[in-house]
This record gives sequence, structure tokens and C-alpha cells, in this order.
Amino acid sequence: MTGLLHIGLILFSFVVVFDSEPTHAGPDREGESHEKSRLVHMTSHWAFQLANNSLTFSRADRFCRGQFSSLATLEQSEDQEGVFELLWHTKHNLPIWVRDPSKAGSSAVPLSKQYAQFSALNFPKESCEGFARLNMSFPTMSSVSVCVRVQWNAEWTEVSTIFSYAAPIFTNEFQLRGQVDVQGRILLALIIHGKHLPYKASFPNDGAWHHICVTWLRISGHWAIYVDGDRKDMGSGTDSPRNIYGDGIFILGQDQDSFGGNFTEPFFGNITDLNVWNISLETRHVQALNACSPMTPEVLFSWNLADLSNHPTVKEVQVLLYCPAVNQQMELHDCRTLRGWSSQQLPLLSWTDCSDPLLFICRSRRERYLKMKQITDSQLSGPTDFMNHLMKLSNKTQAVLVQQPSGLSSLAEASALLDISAQALEDTQLEGLEQADMVSIIQLLSLAADVPAQPGTEATNYSRDVAQELSRHFISVADRIIGEDNALKWQAIKEVVNGPMDVVKSIDRMVTCLIPRLMVETDHLIIHRPNIKVEVQQQMLQEGSRGFSFCGPETEKNSKLDCISVPRQKIQTLHDNGFVKLTLVNTWYGSLWPLFNLEENITMVPTVTDGSQRYLGTVLGSSVISTTVMGDNQPVSTAVRFQLQHRNPTGTVYDPVCAFWDFDLTPEAGGWWNTKGCDVVSKQIGYTVCSCNHTTNFALLLQVYEAQRSPENEKALQVLTFVSCGVSLCGLLFTFILFIAVGIPKSDRTTVHKNLIVALGIAELLLMCSDWASANEAACFVVTALLHLFFMASFSWMLVEGLLLWSKVVTVNISEDRRMTLYYIIGWGLPVLIVGITLTVSVDKYKADDHCWLNVKNDTIWAFVGPVVFVLAVNTVVLCRVVMVTVSSARRRAKMLSPSSASKLQIFDLTWAVTRPVLILLPVLGLTWLCGLLVHLSVVLAYIFITLNALQGLYIFLVYALYNSEVRNAIKRIKEKRKALSFTNCSQPTSFLPSQRAPMTSWGRIPPTPSSPETSETSGPASSTNTSLVIKNESFRKESFVSFSLKPVSENQVVRLTGFKPSGC
Repeated sequence: MTGLLHIGLILFSFVVVFDSEPTHAGPDREGESHEKSRLVHMTSHWAFQLANNSLTFSRADRFCRGQFSSLATLEQSEDQEGVFELLWHTKHNLPIWVRDPSKAGSSAVPLSKQYAQFSALNFPKESCEGFARLNMSFPTMSSVSVCVRVQWNAEWTEVSTIFSYAAPIFTNEFQLRGQVDVQGRILLALIIHGKHLPYKASFPNDGAWHHICVTWLRISGHWAIYVDGDRKDMGSGTDSPRNIYGDGIFILGQDQDSFGGNFTEPFFGNITDLNVWNISLETRHVQALNACSPMTPEVLFSWNLADLSNHPTVKEVQVLLYCPAVNQQMELHDCRTLRGWSSQQLPLLSWTDCSDPLLFICRSRRERYLKMKQITDSQLSGPTDFMNHLMKLSNKTQAVLVQQPSGLSSLAEASALLDISAQALEDTQLEGLEQADMVSIIQLLSLAADVPAQPGTEATNYSRDVAQELSRHFISVADRIIGEDNALKWQAIKEVVNGPMDVVKSIDRMVTCLIPRLMVETDHLIIHRPNIKVEVQQQMLQEGSRGFSFCGPETEKNSKLDCISVPRQKIQTLHDNGFVKLTLVNTWYGSLWPLFNLEENITMVPTVTDGSQRYLGTVLGSSVISTTVMGDNQPVSTAVRFQLQHRNPTGTVYDPVCAFWDFDLTPEAGGWWNTKGCDVVSKQIGYTVCSCNHTTNFALLLQVYEAQRSPENEKALQVLTFVSCGVSLCGLLFTFILFIAVGIPKSDRTTVHKNLIVALGIAELLLMCSDWASANEAACFVVTALLHLFFMASFSWMLVEGLLLWSKVVTVNISEDRRMTLYYIIGWGLPVLIVGITLTVSVDKYKADDHCWLNVKNDTIWAFVGPVVFVLAVNTVVLCRVVMVTVSSARRRAKMLSPSSASKLQIFDLTWAVTRPVLILLPVLGLTWLCGLLVHLSVVLAYIFITLNALQGLYIFLVYALYNSEVRNAIKRIKEKRKALSFTNCSQPTSFLPSQRAPMTSWGRIPPTPSSPETSETSGPASSTNTSLVIKNESFRKESFVSFSLKPVSENQVVRLTGFKPSGC
């Protein structure tokens, strides 16, 4: 087995956090332990550990990450104190690496941020005369660097000159040429001082854009050619160790056989982004330029078409080039270092080349460090069964407890170590793993995942076989430790390890970095284990490319699979944006959900329930599925669609939420679940379909509820609501008709009552119809919005009722007209405003999924609950004030009674003074809705709440119509008026004149009664005479007496008498 003598028990050493960590091996090592303990400093929250090895920034960062910690930052005062104390005690020299928290991690970003537009020059194949000249004067140069982006015409196979620089005294001073070889590659060669260097550097003749840089330094004679950021060829020495002559001519696309003329060997294709420096660029600078990162120091010429003179055949074109600089900022720029401390003990920071090896400090939580130390101490007492098998398989009899911060050196070494680890896991399956074993294996996976990222040779068939072997062993080991039987062990080490998503992150990193080697001469790869399935798909993009899909293994017969797909439209968008090759890495994890502690609530936001269920928490409720999209071997972000089966706890009610694991959400804890950019497409029995606008690791979170109502109670409450709403609606309708019909005198109080009745009546009518509307999505949405509007209007008018009542209790200097205007604004304007804003802000999440009402699973419900709580609070204050005034009045009345009955009557009056306003004001102030805040506590309260509020209309009818004194007086007046009208309309008139033809009529005069003011007589001729006569007419059934007045008008008085005979008399 390759490298066993070297790798031996490196795995056993992974449990040692640092080779500098203190140990307790015995008295003979006390001095060494004391020395090592100086490399650790602990504060109240953090542990700071100084590594004894100098590494580059990226390797130092990976090393700390492999120890479940991170590079130290100096943002907080506690961090500064810990780093200062540790360096002061250890006396180590500065500088050291520190992390810059403002720099984002390397993750896929939207395509719009990865592309940059350039102005390019097109050299057409139709003409051999095309060229472009730089309009500038060059100085004498002791060093030079030229970088340019070229798109070679794939049909041209002859020698071409990309650029040539000729001096007046020497024409072939500095030149870059290219030609196509028999394998279809573009070979590049430099000419320096007339010396033609060999064609060795190359790039494929694929018609794509490529970034080329050439550098030269006179002192050492060193030259190099870089292609797409990688150094493809280098050497040293020229025939003439001198400077490059100045005052030359720089030509693009042609070779100068004479100074500025006699052009030969033309270039055909496109050229852009030409830059010239009078320094020799380093590799990190070239990589930065390749990724479109700006490089301005010492620049002689910066790409600008205004500074070029073109041949008429050369045309200007606009091109869109891929720029991955945003993905690689940490590697492209200098990295932050701590170089000292000021007199006030403040850190002095600087920037250093990321490739320099420096010391570094890892920071971890204090609890994590102590737990890790405990695991280490237990491991040192003796090897576990797993470690014994590992030693046996590696033919080693002794553990070398030294960790190598530099990591594993090769793919073969990592593969061999993972292979024996997988065998040891298989052999010790019955014995199981200890905590130290789990930590060691997780560290091994993290370390092995970084091996492919190290620089190496180009991908070959051999490297493909090694990479495939490594990936299979890697997945086998990862599959073992994330098995469901290790759930308790994951809980035991949760203080040290961030969780099973650490393994997921290592798998993603390993497969992504291995893609160039894994996919040599193949476009499809599958690695399948019981708990993990990995599939890599690759295709060349073209017009009409198909979409990608991936499914996990079938778990049950006829069950829906866990699947994820990239829509065809998104693939076409990648092609339109210039991508040539697309690779998808899809992974399915079937056993992660038992590893997350079900007792831990992972809810991200508070959840509101409707009272029928009690919210218990949110748990991981599905497999985890992921996809990574690589466009031209660079990560890109695109929308995906996935469906996952529910793994719900039995005996519970749940609601699925689409989520993804966000490693950047809480970096110190390894990340957390996030729902941003993910939406539920559909919910089905047993599975849910989701869509997200990015690529990562996805899962379903189940919001778990405990059902508090039986189906019988739900049905009974539904029927009770419908019946009671019908009765309430009738009561409101009769009350409104009475207010209109009986002609109650107009007042602000009756106007407010009418508006409240209209709003509440329409709301209850809509509530009765909401079940029928739920079958149609559009109708249900409209009903939801109208219910929200009219119930808000009902509570707004309840608030107006309270304000009006307050104005009666407390003097308010405002006219009735102005007051009513304000009331209308509150009663109707405020609800319209609230509903409009809510629809604008959350129209997509406005309605609940299964009924016509606001969504209680997000903040939308607070657009109703918030105003209702405010109204109830205000009206409660109003009611208390009214009760206080009523009680005060009752006490004053009681004091006016006789002492013997005052005490007894005072108790009765005070009781009635409290009860009467409460009974009268409850329906219009809406205080019965206070029960709605408690319905989730008991089903009994739900019955009480529905009964009180559904019968609100009937209560209003009884209190404000049937027993309202104004209504009763108006009805009494109507009855009297009808009686008078009935007496008038149904009587027949009879005329009485003093003539001879009325012998049967007898006249008599009755003396006036003293008590009647109408019979009082006054003396004097001018006064009128009031006379009461008794008229007896035989035509009446009985004697009838009619009273009337005689008013003398003249001496010849004529009296006309009209008698009314009631009908039926």
C-alpha cells in the first residue's frame, strides 16, 4: 500500500489539536508540557492558540478550519487582549496572519457580478493587412510585462503574431507569436532581443477567450509565459543581457520586418485588455489580472481604444468576458497581518503577500477548546478499538502524535489513508466509534478535502484514476460517520464539531476541487453509498441545451423520489452568457435528519398559530440534497427546483418550509438554516416541491404542531360559527332597518352605530361565504382581502365608538361636523390604508394556503392582530373610565338618601353602576375579542370566543334597538301618529247648520269647567267667546259629545259645525 510507512497513524495524531498543545504524558515530559502550555491563552469566551509552523495564508486558514476554529481577528477588544497576551508570553516575532472579517468567503455569485464588458478589436480573416498601433513613446526598459486577452480564430492554423515591439536600431526587440500544433493546441513563443524561444506554453484552440501574460527581467534574464493565470513556460538567459531599447513602435496583430512596416504573419481573431508595465509581474499579480482584478502600479499603457491607431479593416467590437475576481479576492490580493502594537496597545495592521509563510493564531470558543482537550486526554490514555485496527492495517506498532499543519502532500497519500480508515471502520462496526474517533475522522476528511486544491500537474488518465479512488474512499468514510447509528455520538461531540454539515462541506469541497481530474475522458460519474449519493454531470453548452436533473435512491415502492433540477431556461441563459462547458455536482444525504437533535428548536422566526394547534418547534424533516453548478470550472449561481419527501415525527401536525444551509449565517457555529430566496411551489401528501434562486444544500424544515382540537370539535366549531354568524347577521340587519325606518333623530352616535353595523354585517357575510370561495384561488384571495378590510373597518368603528364615548365623558372642544369627519377617516380610511400597504408589501405571502384568511405562518397576520390589539387596549381604557364616572354618580345619589337605607341602596347602586355600562358597551367596543388572544390555550375558550363574537349582531339588536329608549319612543310616536291618521282617514264628515231642517238635533250649552283653560271667559265685546256645546244627533248610535269653539266674527254670526263619525260606529 503506497506510502503506509509515511502515513502510518497520522490519523491517530489528528486528535491532537496542535503539536504545541499541552499534554500530561508523565513526569519525564513536565518541562515540555509547561513549554507547550505557553502557546495557549484563554479569555472569558475564547481560547487563542499559536501555531508553531509558518504557512501561507490559505493553508493557515485551512489548518485552523480543520481544528474547528478560525484565524484570529482583531475586531473586538477581547480578541486584541487575547492575541496580545499570547504573543507577549511566547515572545514570538511578528508579523502573523490575522483574518479580515470584511472579506466574504468564496462562494458562487450571480452571473451579473462575474462578467465585465470590454471594448475589443476584431482582426478579420478576410484581410492580411489589419493592425493596431499604440500611440505612445516607450522608455528604455530593464524589465517588462505585457498582458492581453485573445480570442484565436479557430480556422487559422498558420503562425501569427499577437504583438511585436520594434526599436529604431533593432526590429525584433520583444515579440509574442503563436502557432497551431498537430494536436490542435495554440503554442506560444517569445522573441527577446531577436532570440526566438521555444514553443512550449499552450492553450486549446477552442475559440474561447484566453488571458496571456509575458514577463522579462534583465538582471536575472528570467522570462515567463502565463496562460489563464497559470505559468506555462519559463526560462532565463538571452544572447544580449541589455535593456530593451526605447522609442520603439508597438504593433498589435502583425510582425514588423522593418521598423513600423513590412508586416507579416498576421493575427486573426479578437484582442482586448492589453496592458504594459515596466516591471516583471509576479504570479499572484498575473492571477489577479486574469480574474479582472485591477493592477495599476508602474503601468506604462492601460487599455484604451482612444490611444490606438487602427487599420481600416480592424473594427471595434464589444465583448462580455467572464471575471471570477469576486470569487477569489482572498487569494488575489494581499492578506492582512499584525505587525506590532502602538503605545496604547492597539494593533498595527498591514498587508503582506498571501504566499509568504508566517505564523498564525487560531481562535476557538473556550468551551470547545476545553472539550477538545478532554477528548485528547482520554485518547492519550490508550488507543480505542478503531485506532488499534488502524495500527494493525498500517503495519505500525506505535503512534506518532505529531500533526503536520502542512497537511497531506498528495492525492495518493490521502487516498491510502482514507482507504485504511474505511477498512478500520468496517472492522469495528460492532464495537462502534468513540468520541475521539469521530473527531479524528472529521479532521481527516477536512484535511483530505484540501489536497486537490494544492497546485499540481495537468489532469491525466493517471490522475483521474487516483482522483476517482480518493473520492470513493472519501465517500465511504463519510457515509460511515453520518450513519443513523452515530446520532448519539454526534450529540456527544457537538461542543467540538459544528455538526454533520461539516462533513457535507468537506464533501462539497473535495468533489468540486477534483472535477478537472475526475472528468477526464468522461462526462458522467456516480458514487453511491447507503447514506450518500454523488453524481457529476458534464456537457458542452450549445443552443437548445437540455436541463439537468438528479434524484436520490428510491426508498419505498411507488413513493416520490428526492430530486433536484436546473431548468432548461437557466442552462440556456448560461450559454447566452458565454459559458462553453457546464458541470453539475449533485449530492443526496439520506441520514442527516436523525443527526440533528429533535429536542432543539431550529426555528428562525416566531410562528403564530390560529389556536387549533400548539406550536412545538421546527425540525429538519427531509433528506438533504444539493447541487453545485460549475461554468468553465468556476462556480456560478443559478435557480433550481427540488422536491423532497417528508420525514415527519409521528403523531404530529406539520407545515413544510423550504430552506438551505447557510455556512455564512453564523460562521463560528458552522452556519445555520436560512429561507431567503426559497419558496414553496406546491405541498402534496408526503412531499413538497420548492424553488430557490441559488445553488447550495437544501432541505425541508417542518414546523411541528400539536393538534389541540379533535375533528369533532373542529366540525362543531365550524357549524357553530356558521349558524351564529347567520343569527348575528339577521340581528344587524334588523337593527339597521329599525334605525332607518323609525326615524330616529340624526346624531353622531346613531351615525357611528350605523357604520359599525354595515362594516360588521358585510364582514360576517363574507365569513359565511369564505368556505365556498376557498375552491378558487383568485376568488379566495379577493375574499381574504375583503375580510381583512371589513373586519379592520369593524374594529376601526369600534375604536370610534370608544372615542365618541370618551368625548361624552371628558369634555372635548370640537364641533360635531369636524368630529364626524375625523371619525370617517378613522373608520374607513385607516382600514383601506392598512390593507393596501399589506398587499403591497406581502402580496405573495398574503393568504393562507388552505383557507381564505391571512397567512398566520409569517408576519402578515400582524397587519390584523396589531391594530386589533391597539383598539382593544384603547377601548378597555375607555370602558374603565366610563365605569369610574358611573360609580361616582351612583355614590352621589346614594348620599342623598336617608341614612337608614343609604347603605343597602349604595351597594345595589354601585353594583348596577359597574354592571350596566359593561353590558351595554361590550358589543360596540369589541372587548369580547379579548378571548381571541387565549383560544390557543383551550378548546373551551374557542367555543366561548365564537359564541360571544358570532352573536355580536344579535346582542347589538337587543341592546341598541329593542331596548333603546330612542327607538322605543320613536316607535311610540309612530303608533300615535298612525292612530290619529286612522281616526282621520276612516271617518265620514257631517255638516251642521242652524236651519229648520234639523229638528232632530238638540243644542245645549254646558258651563265651562273651572279646570279647563279653554273655558275661561273674558269680558268685553271685542273678546272671543269659547263655548262648549253638546250635540246630540239621532244618526249616532249613542249620544256623542263634540267640543268646539265659537268665535264671533260679526253681529250676524253663522256657525258651521262638522262632526266626524268613526267608521263602524
